[in-house]
Amino acid sequence: MKGIKFFVSFALMFAFVCFFWGQEKDPVEFKIGAKDLLEISVFGLEELNRTVRVSEEGKISLPLLGEIQVEGLTKTDLEKKLSQLLEEKYLQNPQVTVFIKEYQSKRVFMLGAVGKPGPYELLGRQTLLHLISQAGGLTNDAGDEIIIIRKLQDGTNTSFRIPIDDLILEGDTELNIPLEPDDIVNIPADKAVFIYVFGQVRNPGALEVKKSNTPTLLRAIAQAGGFTDRASKSGVIIKRIDQEGKETQIKVNVKDIIKGKRKDIPLKENDLVYVPESIF
Repeated sequence: MKGIKFFVSFALMFAFVCFFWGQEKDPVEFKIGAKDLLEISVFGLEELNRTVRVSEEGKISLPLLGEIQVEGLTKTDLEKKLSQLLEEKYLQNPQVTVFIKEYQSKRVFMLGAVGKPGPYELLGRQTLLHLISQAGGLTNDAGDEIIIIRKLQDGTNTSFRIPIDDLILEGDTELNIPLEPDDIVNIPADKAVFIYVFGQVRNPGALEVKKSNTPTLLRAIAQAGGFTDRASKSGVIIKRIDQEGKETQIKVNVKDIIKGKRKDIPLKENDLVYVPESIF
């Protein structure tokens, strides 16, 4: 069931991403920034054909032309600017081509439970679902939410959380936000843990659950198929081992929980629930 649910989630995400790609008709041409790597070629003037890194001050240096301010320009803007500078001094109708090899100033960082975590270039307008798809999709141990850390103009950081089910399964378009340079997108892993239910239940054995969603006693018994006809509901035992290796036992009358006389008991990782047989 877990594998089927993950497949359905991934299929829905893929369809949702494809829909948004189809809706984007006016992609934004990104502006050049510090540390971007530019490849410049000028037809007929080979000494200007080179690869240059934009400085921290947003400038590049070229033979004949010296230092040129390029930060904030698009690829097309820079081609026009270089053509104009060359035409004023050296060439008639120069043919300039600019290729941005690395968008160092336009990167986001994907962390956590995805297929390929790491830095990703922002080529044009990209949304959260675009990035998740580009990073290989969610892994089986993905948690329930996405945490985005964003740097503000005043140098401080802000963070916000997006529920994965609302974004992918419910298709809430408002949550598929556009990403900004230097965003950190983290999908924390939610590891699988085990709860063990034995004795007079219909499907005894180990229950694999997410650590953030460890079941209560009643839920664990329900997931194990419920009580058999011979179960002693008043004598259920929870065996728990603490961090020091010491075992404790908690005896529970589940009838009191069902009647509302007692609160249900949250279980912990590796708890063992034993349902004895009634002697009557």
